[in-house]
Amino acid sequence: QVQLVESGGGWMTAGASLRVSCAVSGGTFSNYVMGWFRQFPGKEREFVAAVGWSGDTQYYADSLKGRVTISRDNAKNTVNLQLNNLKPEDTAIYYCAAADSVGGQSDFTRSGSYAYWGQGTRVIVPA
Repeated sequence: QVQLVESGGGWMTAGASLRVSCAVSGGTFSNYVMGWFRQFPGKEREFVAAVGWSGDTQYYADSLKGRVTISRDNAKNTVNLQLNNLKPEDTAIYYCAAADSVGGQSDFTRSGSYAYWGQGTRVIVPA
């Protein structure tokens, strides 16, 4: 019943800013913890950012702090991710995810905490 659709990916320029969006339907968006993950070829999906119900609680991957921002608009049922100063190492498929409930920080950052996933949007940053 819950559907997540990402948009905003594609070919990017190194040093530019990425902004991807996720539209959620089929559920009560304000009840969901929202997260962004990314997956490199041949590697496991890794945590990027997460945001709580109201948007005030935010978590970021340590390796991305200072470059990444997550935000949500409960009136529009959307969650956004911005990643600045893009690098070739940011090339990956970026996934939006929703969780009915989570515990502490460790749950925010674990992919297993999220029951609903989008299909992903591919981001390519050439050198």
